[in-house]
Amino acid sequence: MATVNLADARRIIEAAEARAAEIGQPMNIAVVDAGGNLVAHVRMDGAWTGSVDISVNKAWTSRAFDIPTKDLGANSQPGQQFYGIHASNHGRVMIFAGGIPLRRGDEVVGAVGVSGGTGEQDQTVAEAGAGAL
Repeated sequence: MATVNLADARRIIEAAEARAAEIGQPMNIAVVDAGGNLVAHVRMDGAWTGSVDISVNKAWTSRAFDIPTKDLGANSQPGQQFYGIHASNHGRVMIFAGGIPLRRGDEVVGAVGVSGGTGEQDQTVAEAGAGAL
């Protein structure tokens, strides 16, 4: 199974940190491997400690379902097909923006999760990180 390694995770985090600095929002940035296991995490100076777990769980969620958490969130609202999914997996499933699967070609090899700003800010930082792979 192909997966991200520590060198990949460092590159992803570096790109995400650069974007977070550019928008002026300190973030927590997590990278998980193909198995959903944490490879690396960074809490930027000034980032909320309460967002550490959220960033890790956004990355895990994105890999567990191979979908951006932003899209999962849209499909988990009342009346939608995944309504209530956030209560599964002992509450670990995150249903708001900031988690993105990492792909090499068509294969998901991990995910990045970002937390510490608005959903839009988390998403743009996660996209920058994912783009570094």
